[in-house]
Amino acid sequence: MGLHIPSVVVVALLLATTSIKTLGKEHVLHSFNGRDGSFPVGVILDAAGNLYGTTTFGSRDSESCHSGSDGCGTVFKLSPGNDGKWTRTVLYSFNSNGKQGSNPYAGLVMDAAGNLYGTTWLGGNVDICGSGCGTVFRLSLAANGKWSETVLHSFHGKDGANPYAGVIFDTAGNLYGTTWMGGSESCDCGAVYKLSPGASGKWTETVLHSFNGKDGANPYAGLVFDTAGNLYGTTSSTTNGESTVFKLTHGANGKWTQAVAHTFNGKDGESLYAGVVVDAEGNLFGAAAGGGAYGDGIVFKLTPGANGKWRETVLHDFNGKDGARPQAVVALDATGNLYGTTFSGGNSKSCIGCGTVFKLSLGADRKWTETVLHSFNGNDGQGPAFGNLIFDTARNLYGTTIQGGDQGYGVVFELK
Repeated sequence: MGLHIPSVVVVALLLATTSIKTLGKEHVLHSFNGRDGSFPVGVILDAAGNLYGTTTFGSRDSESCHSGSDGCGTVFKLSPGNDGKWTRTVLYSFNSNGKQGSNPYAGLVMDAAGNLYGTTWLGGNVDICGSGCGTVFRLSLAANGKWSETVLHSFHGKDGANPYAGVIFDTAGNLYGTTWMGGSESCDCGAVYKLSPGASGKWTETVLHSFNGKDGANPYAGLVFDTAGNLYGTTSSTTNGESTVFKLTHGANGKWTQAVAHTFNGKDGESLYAGVVVDAEGNLFGAAAGGGAYGDGIVFKLTPGANGKWRETVLHDFNGKDGARPQAVVALDATGNLYGTTFSGGNSKSCIGCGTVFKLSLGADRKWTETVLHSFNGNDGQGPAFGNLIFDTARNLYGTTIQGGDQGYGVVFELK
């Protein structure tokens, strides 16, 4: 099975105000060269200000990687220096044997001990799935200063296959995630899973839900908890082609019940590759890569109502100049502003369509106003996709683009 990079379908509808004034000052912290990785897909920040992330392709072992000369991917670290420069370190390169996993398509999470957790799209059970059904892995720092990888779980199809999304923790140390394919044999539409650590160091996987097509299919994005412990996510499709937002509720019997919170119709968005975020009131916010007034995607809000019904509000329709095809989850700040990226579009004179970083603010009139904080020009990055934006304590933003930079292999950027 070859790697699948999402494409976007187009449709129509309208709402919200747009400002195309560029406000942010962008700095490229690292430009990848292929040997140290390519196609970076998000970063996280530790307490010391270091950034950690993954690249889907590239690595020192790129020539022998089973997925071709593009390489099997890496895990990297960027450390800030006193001179303002950042030092890149490759912590781990996925290699050609495949059993340890290859081609991570999502970012990382870190536990309290500093271990890193993530997923790979391929590798693992190569005897079952050809190139493998994907894995969940952990990277741990040894006393000699080297990082070692442990595969916590290798998918085999019936329990899920090919996770695009990363994992999240609950308070008990369990991991949760989605797979793009696998699950029910009758559909192969993807699954939601849980991994629980055992006393022996082994992790046990439980399938919480297998999609059947009617209730959603092929989730690209990961999950998020609300304060009550419910899980929310998105699927990119159904048997009828629409995208959905879903909710999983944990019952007293230990079983999880899935419900579709919203099914998109094209006019109100389509092609969801990004997940959702939850605010303190239980509202969900997300982005769709297609649909809307101009066919370039939307940002939406889902408000919970009585009888389990949700009301959708389109907060912004992208028009190309202010961005197009948002594929990453939006970030919510403490004052309720939304920040995100669009894979294409923008108003850079040197590269129309290289993507943007945007902000949405709620005004006193209850209308949302969009501001383009940065339009990429190719040299400073192109195509921010999948990897979400993160804040540091000074409210600077960090993110990645899968292309652009000095050699076209993608960048890690900071927006002050």
